[in-house]
Amino acid sequence: MDKILQEALIRQLEKETRRNFLKGSFMGLGGLALSSILGCSKDSKTAQNIFDPQNPLAPRPPHFVPRAKSVIYLHMAGAPSQLELFDYKPELAKLDGQDCPQSFLEGKKFAFIRGVPKMLASQAVFKQHGQSGAFISNYLPHLSTVADEISFLKAVTTDQFNHAPAQLLMQTGSARLGRPSMGSWVTYGLGSENNNLPAFVVLTSGGNNPDAGKSIWGSGFLPSVYQGVQCRSEGDPVLFIKDPNGITRDIRKASIEAINEINQAEFKEYGDPEILSRISQYEMAYKMQISAPEVMNINSEPQYIHEMYGTKPGKTSFANNVLLARKLVENGVRFVQLYDWGWDTHGTDAGGALDIGLMNKCRSVDKAITALILDLKQRGLLDETLIVWGGEFGRTPMAENRDGKPNAFKGRDHHAEAFTMFMAGGGIKPGVSHGETDELGYSAIAGKVNPHDIQATIMNQLGFDHEKLTFDFQGRSFRLTDLEGKVVRELVG
Repeated sequence: MDKILQEALIRQLEKETRRNFLKGSFMGLGGLALSSILGCSKDSKTAQNIFDPQNPLAPRPPHFVPRAKSVIYLHMAGAPSQLELFDYKPELAKLDGQDCPQSFLEGKKFAFIRGVPKMLASQAVFKQHGQSGAFISNYLPHLSTVADEISFLKAVTTDQFNHAPAQLLMQTGSARLGRPSMGSWVTYGLGSENNNLPAFVVLTSGGNNPDAGKSIWGSGFLPSVYQGVQCRSEGDPVLFIKDPNGITRDIRKASIEAINEINQAEFKEYGDPEILSRISQYEMAYKMQISAPEVMNINSEPQYIHEMYGTKPGKTSFANNVLLARKLVENGVRFVQLYDWGWDTHGTDAGGALDIGLMNKCRSVDKAITALILDLKQRGLLDETLIVWGGEFGRTPMAENRDGKPNAFKGRDHHAEAFTMFMAGGGIKPGVSHGETDELGYSAIAGKVNPHDIQATIMNQLGFDHEKLTFDFQGRSFRLTDLEGKVVRELVG
């Protein structure tokens, strides 16, 4: 096709809504040509795409035998300090209060540090735990008891040092808006194992959503049927899940059937796969009215489980969400994403202080994460459930000095060059510590990995070659890891 015509058609697409485009521009030779450019034929299938508009959530096999059937991803939004939790640096203590080396500052950009900050020793006390000898601080006393079940990535890096783009990169593979989230890719690739529950569920705690907003569990350019379904740990799991007074199940079913007959007629006329996604979502909502309240009710759990997790039924909490995550994967949910907000420890107030706010945040998650590992193991589910823990970046080994002045409390700035994450279960080798930072915890010096490597490893455990799970959009094939990503073989069992 002539390049000028191609560019003109693409500009036309960008100006019009999808609906108007489908009603107008897809008719005729020009529309057929443009559909070829954009990689979407009338039934929205190409040589690469595996989306079936008639049954978008049908179970599909992965590329090879998976080690994990489901994922529970625990994202600590705000970025916890690795230097207070897992990255033990005794040399840093010797430099506490001294001026930061110029080599740490030259040519570097920080979110808030200005001038020459002071070095800051860890505020925690470290000990080695288990046969693996993993260093875990006194901020996480419960987690230290399962050290041999955990594998650490000690040299994770990123190229983003602001929250929203860093969260987007970690969860969608791109620092820009518009890409599908990891859970959406997994749902697109595997479909759903339970017809009555979403394949991808999101739970939030900490009082706020992550800085990047709901886009980090969105479906991007994938059909919207694959986006995460945000549920609540207090009250009804989904708003308006109950039928209004005077509306019976039979009436609700009849109304949905009538609505979907109209949707089917519209699909036959325009061929828009989003219409089929809408049909699927209506049907899922109807099914969830029966299944979701039962599965997401933690009141029925025995008392010893509540004590184990530290849960308080009727409250919104991270612990409640973790127990819900176990119940969801137990009932066939593929991907459960937990976001806990409030890990941004700058030291501008007590809540953001390393010796106050961070310790309090650790108390709110330590028991529940430990319980999740032990509970899955006792139920025979740990081997097939991959647990991932981490933030969007790390924290600096020097104290933050906002505007060149010391902060009121002890805190650290955002740091993209080194942080720690861990994985457990799902075929990951237990008791492994991969990667290393320098003696002050500033830079990764061995075993360096990035968000795309993390994503590739997660996909590998689910049975996917991350380079082959693709979706054609705007003229090329996209994947979660874009043009990067290597499986961290040192962790794969």
